[in-house]
Amino acid sequence: CKILRCNSEYVAATLHLRGPDRGATFCTALRSYSLCTRRTARTCRGDLAFHSAVHGIEDLMIQNNCSKEGPTAPPRPRPPAPNPHGFESLDICDYERSFFYKHGRPPGFQHCAAFGDPHIRTFHDDFHTCRVEGSWPLLDNDYLFVQATSSPVAKGSNATVTSKLTIIFKNMKECIDQKVYQAELDNVPAAFQDGSVNGGARPGGSSLVIWERSPGRHVEIRADYIGTTIAVRQAGRQLSFSIRAAEEVARAFTEEQDLQLCVGGCPHSQRMSRSPRGRGRVPAETAQALCREMLPVEDVYFQSCVFDVVTSGDTNFTMAAHGALEDARLFLPNAEKLHIFQ
Repeated sequence: CKILRCNSEYVAATLHLRGPDRGATFCTALRSYSLCTRRTARTCRGDLAFHSAVHGIEDLMIQNNCSKEGPTAPPRPRPPAPNPHGFESLDICDYERSFFYKHGRPPGFQHCAAFGDPHIRTFHDDFHTCRVEGSWPLLDNDYLFVQATSSPVAKGSNATVTSKLTIIFKNMKECIDQKVYQAELDNVPAAFQDGSVNGGARPGGSSLVIWERSPGRHVEIRADYIGTTIAVRQAGRQLSFSIRAAEEVARAFTEEQDLQLCVGGCPHSQRMSRSPRGRGRVPAETAQALCREMLPVEDVYFQSCVFDVVTSGDTNFTMAAHGALEDARLFLPNAEKLHIFQ
């Protein structure tokens, strides 16, 4: 019985009809609904939902003075036929399209980044500078695991930089095989660890793809099946990570998965002030002048740039902060939140 398809087509046709001028269009939708139920009468005559729909249509036509004779809306195009595996890969493995189909609106997105010292911009737009030496999870949810490994930026320094990134795209049987991506200093590959550049041989394998934006320096990984895009960059002697993730994906974790720098930021014991104390490797005034060339707005990206150049003496850190800002410009759903001032 296909009465549910009739119901969904009627809801889709009338969802946005409001106010006194909806009359003719509403009546057309009702006649189309009635026609659809008649076509299913033979297989649905014992179905309670079918009889409820028939009586409901009669009541609505009377209430809205609709004539039973008149134009009907053309039927909505049917979705592509299921493939041999029994699912519609186009819908299941295209998160944004599937979400819009289910909810009638685009999904929401969140942005997180880790760059430089490392500095963390969380999904909630908090901003921390961390020492976090060793390996720490940036993300740990039902779809993704991302781990950053940090080491001291210079001998004897409390400041650290990301020297290795491991990203695991967890198995999603309808769309992709599990894929692991790993980047290290001077090795930012444009392929997964198994040498592939997509999600594998499954029908939705092309919904996970790696693009090389700058050889050995910048890759972008698009995971359309979860509405997520990741950028990995190397600038100087550090790696950076940026992500635009669908809200539903970013929130898909349990209480046990409580340590995620993208969600909660750095633990309090690991946070550092961005006001360099003592003697730096580069004078603060010099660092400010260098950073201002790349980052004219003196926000947290500028402050982070100054901190990193002073602490490390490496002017390439201006590129790290600039790259993170450019990713944020692309990935942030709300452009007004691009700059954070502390």
